[in-house]
Amino acid sequence: MLIKIVYDNTTFRDDLQSDWGFAAVIEVEGKRILFDAGADGDILLGNMQKMGIDPASVDTVFISHHHFDHTGGLGAFLAKNNKVTVYVPASLRGVRNAAEVIPVSELLRIGDRLFSTGELGGIEQSLIIETEKGTVLMVGCSHPGLGKIMQAAEAHGNIYAIVGGFHGFKKYEILGDIKYICPTHCTQAIRQLQERYPEKYISGGVGEVIEF
Repeated sequence: MLIKIVYDNTTFRDDLQSDWGFAAVIEVEGKRILFDAGADGDILLGNMQKMGIDPASVDTVFISHHHFDHTGGLGAFLAKNNKVTVYVPASLRGVRNAAEVIPVSELLRIGDRLFSTGELGGIEQSLIIETEKGTVLMVGCSHPGLGKIMQAAEAHGNIYAIVGGFHGFKKYEILGDIKYICPTHCTQAIRQLQERYPEKYISGGVGEVIEF
């Protein structure tokens, strides 16, 4: 599987634009998933174009939560590709111009070896991807708490990697058994995580491509 970061606070390449927000394109099991949509549609689509990602090639959109830095680019994306199925947390309303919009409250299978944790804490869902190496967990901002999200994901097996925003997470010890971490966007303790777990740490930034 591949995770291509197309929107983040920092950039991995000089020709790509950084901005406050997060989005990634995930290629797994023959599917191409847009995970969150950043804050600005022009930046999102511009970065995707420069990374060689055609919006029309995306078949699924997964929105973690309603905050603008994760949804602001969605309208522009759907104007380019309205044939997608969009999974949103149940608290998010008003998504239109898609083939289907599915509100998610509880744990939900969204594809072969792909699951939503369900909306946790009344605000946010995360994406669980089952792989032969273990579970890869995609998080938006981890508002319900990364520990709580990890507990939900562990029902699907050992967590191999976590990618996305960790927010104010400081319980570093619970990451001891995780093989890889890629803290992005809103993570307040990126430096501390890198220093504590240099062997696990993968830097984020627009243009980063992670292969598991």
